[in-house]
Amino acid sequence: MAITASMVKELRQRTGAGMMDCKKVLVETDGDMDAAIKLMREKGMAKAAKKAGRVAAEGLVRTIVADGKAAIVEVNSETDFVAKNDGFVAFVENVAKQAINTNADTIEAFMDEAWHLDASKDVKTIQTEQIATIGENLNIRRFKVLNVGENAVATYMHGAGKIGVVVEVEGAQGDAVVEAARNIAMQIAATNPKYVSRDDVDAEYIEAETEVLTNQALNEGKPANIVEKMVKGRIQKMLKEICLLDQPYVKDDDMTVAAYLKSVDANAKIANVVRFETGEGIEKKEENFAEEVAKQIKG
Repeated sequence: MAITASMVKELRQRTGAGMMDCKKVLVETDGDMDAAIKLMREKGMAKAAKKAGRVAAEGLVRTIVADGKAAIVEVNSETDFVAKNDGFVAFVENVAKQAINTNADTIEAFMDEAWHLDASKDVKTIQTEQIATIGENLNIRRFKVLNVGENAVATYMHGAGKIGVVVEVEGAQGDAVVEAARNIAMQIAATNPKYVSRDDVDAEYIEAETEVLTNQALNEGKPANIVEKMVKGRIQKMLKEICLLDQPYVKDDDMTVAAYLKSVDANAKIANVVRFETGEGIEKKEENFAEEVAKQIKG
């Protein structure tokens, strides 16, 4: 039987196992989903398989800087309670240490790497063991590594790890530049800009927004001869909100972020920005707490 990508995806969702493992087991069981799950349970993934269908949308973000590199990771849990568990916190910190030395460029490759604290196991096996130990579905969701070299770099964690930011600055060094990078990282955590500068904004995005705003103005009954001017003004206002360098600097709104960085060092330039927010983009399951307690009592 031909093994399709959708079959592999379904098995992964139901077991929490890696994609390659899912494909191998499906081949071994000739595409029989129930037999594949049974086989995975027999291979020691039973506890993890029971929990892997649950939504993991809480968790923590962690950053690390070492040896000319900066890494940021997000690891999800089902509940905020577990996200504060010392064992889970230690696990996330070790995932960050794994990331700083990874050679992987995809999460699948990352999960297949040997664990840095025990080379006899891969990362996905360690995750499975953590699921069994902690008792909730966990998911190493994503990572990003920057090769910063000798560039100035700063990180910022907000809300005990709910948001993490890494900012790399090139062209200038020193404590003042690192402090500026950290201040800008704090601003990024708060404002979540879509772009660093206007040069990064996709022309198609501007065209689409211009069309929407034009139609809005016309529907508001504005005269056609002033709509174009109005729309240009609204686009400029929008760019000041979504472009980091155009935003008013939060500690002194008389200057932009670009002006603030230039005031620290005229040669300083933002090279890279990474912002992870725990659970962003994951659809969280809303459930009545009383009903959940009742379910647990019944069974």
